[in-house]
Amino acid sequence: MGLVLTTVNMKGGVGKTTLTVNLATCLAKYYKKRVLVIDLDSQISATLSLIAPQEFAKLRKGRKTLSYLIDKVIQPYIKRKFSTEDLIFQGIGNIEGMDLLPGDIELYDEYIVSETLHKQSIADGNLNFSQVWREFEDLLINSIIEPIIDDYDFILMDCAPGYNLLTRSGIAASDFYLLPARPEPLSLVGIQLLERRIAKLKKNHDLEDRLNLLGIVFILSGGVFSGRYYQQVIQRVEQDFDISNIFSNRIPMDVNVAKAVDTFTPAVMATPNSPGAKAFIHLTKEFLEKIEKAKA
Repeated sequence: MGLVLTTVNMKGGVGKTTLTVNLATCLAKYYKKRVLVIDLDSQISATLSLIAPQEFAKLRKGRKTLSYLIDKVIQPYIKRKFSTEDLIFQGIGNIEGMDLLPGDIELYDEYIVSETLHKQSIADGNLNFSQVWREFEDLLINSIIEPIIDDYDFILMDCAPGYNLLTRSGIAASDFYLLPARPEPLSLVGIQLLERRIAKLKKNHDLEDRLNLLGIVFILSGGVFSGRYYQQVIQRVEQDFDISNIFSNRIPMDVNVAKAVDTFTPAVMATPNSPGAKAFIHLTKEFLEKIEKAKA
C-alpha cells in the first residue's frame, strides 16, 4: 500500500505546489518510485505545473478531472462511466511512474454537498449534522484514492490555502503531511493555525496513530527576508517544533524555479542543474530518510 501525504499551509504563496511537484518528480526520476500527484486546489497550480493548458482543456472538456470523481461521491446514485484509474494522466514528462490526477477550476458545489448531507442525515434518522459531515470528510478523498493506492509508492496531494472541505478530507486520508513555509511572520502564523486545526481533526477522526507531521520545509524568500531576519524566524520555529520535524535541506531563492512554471514543467526537469533543482534533489533524499525512520 502506498503512503499518502498532503502538502498544506493555511497561508497561500508559501511554496506548496512548488514543493509537491518537484518532490514528486525527484521521487519518480531519481529513485524510480511510483508517484501520483493529486491537485486538490481549484487554482490548479499543480496541474499546470505538470501539463500544458491546452492539454488540461482537453481533459476538462472530457470531464477527466478530479471534479468528476468528487461529484461521483457526492451523488453516487447517478450512473458513471469513469473510475479513478480512467482519469489518471500517466507518464508526466515521459517519466515512468510519474502520474497526475488533474484538478479543476470548479471542483465541487458547496450547496449540493450541504443539501446532499442534510437529506442523508434525515433519511438515516441522524440529526447530528456535524457527525454526518465528519463521516463525509472521511469518505470523500479516501474513496477516490482507495482503488489505486496499491499502484503507487507515494500519493502526494497539493492542497489549497486555508482549511476547506477538500483540505480536511485530504489530511484525513493521509499518513503524513508536509508544511512548506517561507521565513516571514504570516507564513509561521499559517503553520500555527494549521497545527491547532489538525490536532482537532485527528481527535475528531480518530487519527492519533496515523496522521503525523513529516516535516517543515523552508522555501526561502529574497529581499528583506534574507540573512539575519531569516535566522530569527528559523529560531522561532525551532522553539515550537522538535528539530526532527524541520527539514535541514532548504530551497534557495532561485529564479529558475519560478521560470519553470512558464514551461508547465517542474524545475528539476526544466533546469536540473540549477541551485533550486539541486536543492530539491537533496531534499528528496532527506524526505526518504524521514519516511524510513517514521515507518521504523
